[in-house]
Amino acid sequence: MVSKEKMRLDVKWATQQRLQYIEVMAYYTGAVSRSDVARAFGISDPAATKDLKLYGDLAPGNLVYNPNVFGFVPTEGFTALFADLNPSAVLPMIAANLAVAGGPYGAQSIYGLPTASLPLPARLPSPALLAQITRAIHGRRQLRAQYRSLSERDSQNLRILEPHSLVDTGLRWHVRAYSADSGDFRDFVLSRFSQAQCLDEAAESSPEYDEDWVETVTLELAPHRGLDAGKRESLLLDYGADGAVIAIVVRRALIGYVLQRLSVDTTEDHSLNPNAYQLMLLNRDEIEPFAAWAFR
Repeated sequence: MVSKEKMRLDVKWATQQRLQYIEVMAYYTGAVSRSDVARAFGISDPAATKDLKLYGDLAPGNLVYNPNVFGFVPTEGFTALFADLNPSAVLPMIAANLAVAGGPYGAQSIYGLPTASLPLPARLPSPALLAQITRAIHGRRQLRAQYRSLSERDSQNLRILEPHSLVDTGLRWHVRAYSADSGDFRDFVLSRFSQAQCLDEAAESSPEYDEDWVETVTLELAPHRGLDAGKRESLLLDYGADGAVIAIVVRRALIGYVLQRLSVDTTEDHSLNPNAYQLMLLNRDEIEPFAAWAFR
């Protein structure tokens, strides 16, 4: 019997992306048609028909034609062969109107599912400036930069950084980098760079030496004790908790951002408003040393 992985490897990458779209569209909207595939990828109707036929050959029994919707619908025994159907993978694709990495495909929703997002400030640098940072990361090279720090007096001075990773906190982007000036690894908010130049010199540091980046800890959270029993039970279901504790494994360097993003009550006596801070931190003594700035 041919494995799913072997079947995927036998199909060209571009074709795999269209087959992935067919699965996501069929599973999450209940139907996929020839016109859906043609519109999403800018291909002809005959080419889209060929893709649907190929999918039927590779995944027999997954889809069946339904004349009432002029398309194919998933069967009860549907099993994904090409797509990751986990909500964590699918929802960003739907929200960004992406069929595959490399979209988008215009203003018309290719999944037919309306979405909305918060109108938050972009807080991003120019493309030219960002390119210097990402080139330094990709090439493991040094970066000469001018950075506007909120706390340091010499924030306008040029500094040498050795960036190794980009981080999206949900509210902003920053780069994790070794700072030659301070001799340690720090976070630098992308929107606070005013100048950046990728140098020819190779980075001397290594992400492996960034202990707070490499090492992880487990946040032990629970519904705030100030909430009634019904709300606490609903929150445990909301976060998919296995028992009374919501356990989240996180890099030590990202602890503070997770606590902020989830609006966790980090006070010793859990005294914050439970309606605004619905979760409380249980293992404060273990966590605080790695993110003191996020604690009250």
